[in-house]
Amino acid sequence: MTPATARPTERLITDVLIVGGGAAATWAAVQAARSGRSVILADKGYVGTSGVAAAGRDAAWEGPGDDSYEKSRVLAETAARLDEWELVSGERTLPGPTHLRWQRSRLQRLGVRILDHSPVLELLVDADGAVAGARGLLPGHRNDRENTPAYEVRAAATVLATGGCGFGARALGCDVDTGDGALLAAEVGADLSGMEFTEVVPVTPEPNPVLTTAFSSWARFYRADGSPLSGADSARGRAVVAKAALSEPIYCRLDRADPPVRSALRLAQPAFFASFDADGVNPFAEKFPVSVVFEGAVRSSGGVLIRDDDGATGVPGLYVAGDVAARDHVFGEVPGTGPQNTSWAIASGSWAGIGAAQFAARLGSRHRTRPARPAGRAGLRPTGPGVVDPATVLRTAQAEVLPYDRGSLRHGDRLRSSLQVLDAMWARARTSLDGDAIKARQAAAVLAAARWTYAAALARTESRGVHRRADHRAIDPAQAHRILVSGLDAISTRPAAADRTLQRV
Repeated sequence: MTPATARPTERLITDVLIVGGGAAATWAAVQAARSGRSVILADKGYVGTSGVAAAGRDAAWEGPGDDSYEKSRVLAETAARLDEWELVSGERTLPGPTHLRWQRSRLQRLGVRILDHSPVLELLVDADGAVAGARGLLPGHRNDRENTPAYEVRAAATVLATGGCGFGARALGCDVDTGDGALLAAEVGADLSGMEFTEVVPVTPEPNPVLTTAFSSWARFYRADGSPLSGADSARGRAVVAKAALSEPIYCRLDRADPPVRSALRLAQPAFFASFDADGVNPFAEKFPVSVVFEGAVRSSGGVLIRDDDGATGVPGLYVAGDVAARDHVFGEVPGTGPQNTSWAIASGSWAGIGAAQFAARLGSRHRTRPARPAGRAGLRPTGPGVVDPATVLRTAQAEVLPYDRGSLRHGDRLRSSLQVLDAMWARARTSLDGDAIKARQAAAVLAAARWTYAAALARTESRGVHRRADHRAIDPAQAHRILVSGLDAISTRPAAADRTLQRV
């Protein structure tokens, strides 16, 4: 086969490259362009309609100042950005599609070049290891090694705002959230943090894939015989539902909601009710089947480690924002709510855009001519014997992560067993993963995320926040630190306290 590097290449030059198309990516692009830099934004979907933010309607997180430096910064930045939205819309809630369409039109007015349906496959690095841009695929062509043209963007600074990793668990809006950004960052030497805090298990109606964790407050859950599921309305209600769903069908009815609340719920999440309305089902009066979806790192606090206030990763020229970025320093061991994560996307995207623009200004025009090499590995340039296809890699990762009794009910023995399976698959995939380039890279990213998650979960020998260990049920005060994860072929973990480059622990 012709190697990926042999594709016809369209070469582009910009000061700042933004990878992603959601709230974090578009705010990063807005702020970088406002800083006077040229900007290209590349997304695997259509900017304005793809991703988690485009599938929902979230209020942003606002309120009084917080004692922590990090939360106060998020609140202040969000308030400033919402002021801009309120001037246009007259409201401070953020309907996902409307907000992102507004962002797209602003980007076009600011002169940002948008590359829709143009997934980034790998980053470029210069001789000193600084990120120098990226390579990706153009839309409208066959996605195989012989016929798909590629594009190459040379950039002074790059912002990854690609979202988290939903492990292909079919939640609405998460089809593009396959952990791509974390893989790209790790390939150039960035670390991760908080990867063990990924036990987020939303209860979703069947077959509607809308994430509805918040609606559980107005729900009652039932067994197939119509009897109430005991404990489902407790603080650990989702865990009760998830455990029961391992062995029997579980049903739900939103019968705690009075008429005003019903109207408010419909306004807050119209996508949730669309399939019910189409099927003629009244979820407030009729029981409907539910399933449990392991949401992975879409709303968790784990991700690529941020080493400075502007989203810098410690790799020169590389910044992260939104769900791909770790925010355990903001939310700790418990994932943020929808409004909190919306605010984090807006704030971190704004900071990363400004940080990248400032880096580009310091570098000057040197980025236009510096030599650069591609940094991508698994799924791009197979060299090993045999071939492993993307579907096999993805199924292997999902089989070890998605089942509730593996991904959420953690025990050292199960974690080690799963990690052995995942490591063995990575040993094959790193040299032999081949096929559709986009699917191959997504499968590699999902597999990498699963390995990082379990490595961190093994290293945290306690139960803290959403990370629960059946063999270590108590909180260990000596482990009140972040756990950093490094590497791809050989994964290592270490307490953050041992990493002197961290500004805050």
